[in-house]
Amino acid sequence: MPQILEHSSSQSCSLPEAIEALAALDLDPRDPQSSIDAAKWLRLLSNNRTFLADALLDRLAGRTEGEVESGYGPQAILLSPMRGRMFLRANIWPARQDLCFRNSGAQSFVYGVPHDHNFSFWTSGYLGPGYSSDYFEYDYEAVTGIPGENANFRFTGRSALNEGKLMLYRAHRDVHSQLPPESLSVSLNVMHVDPAQAWFDQYGFDLESGEVTRVLSPNATEVFLRTAVASGSAAAADFAADVGASHPSERLRLASFEARAGQVRDAADREDLWRQGELSGSRMVADISKQRRAALTEL
Repeated sequence: MPQILEHSSSQSCSLPEAIEALAALDLDPRDPQSSIDAAKWLRLLSNNRTFLADALLDRLAGRTEGEVESGYGPQAILLSPMRGRMFLRANIWPARQDLCFRNSGAQSFVYGVPHDHNFSFWTSGYLGPGYSSDYFEYDYEAVTGIPGENANFRFTGRSALNEGKLMLYRAHRDVHSQLPPESLSVSLNVMHVDPAQAWFDQYGFDLESGEVTRVLSPNATEVFLRTAVASGSAAAADFAADVGASHPSERLRLASFEARAGQVRDAADREDLWRQGELSGSRMVADISKQRRAALTEL
């Protein structure tokens, strides 16, 4: 379960004050003192009961265009640009009876979509009863990330992110399946930014089977690589071969094999390429390469 943080204070701060203070910190979710510092400013901002409404009204009236923007899905509001190793956002959580929920459906707000995160973040319940979550934990290092793989996670409890509650969601450890709140709710998030996080996958899970269902985190680099190889460029093919041999991201290494296999017309050459994948030293690439080579022999 995400770590529940304690920081009691009746004082408050403005949004600019919170942004400046958090940006000045060298935030590290693995450091207990860093979590205390983040919780302090999240508490002070949460105690400011008017800042979000004021910011939204200014944005709606066109007085502060660009300072408060939508992003990361239909319910996310960016409250700051990236500063140092963090940025601030607010998330709106509609209830079942709200029009946006009825029009868009539960999955648009990731309700009932069990998932982990490839980033850590501190969160607080700012408004309303808050969404509820069934929480689980798992060992990210023990999971390859292939759909259908058993993640072996364990249930750690259910709770709601009600007003004033402070929590730290830990990257690649905490899994949750969210349920809509009883009424419209809002949470505030301090998002931790790690330059390496794009190379680590975020997964969706099936709670009944305990299996990985899919990768949720998009990676533009993978799309760029596939497009370059598909263009027929010899330089792109050579670059993809280097990526497949040694890139630290298993997902990108697999993409390099898939991209090159799509350009190979001779069945024997394609089988040889997948055999190289089996010997690549990557669990993900080896397992999927074995499946692809077996499928070729069945044709």
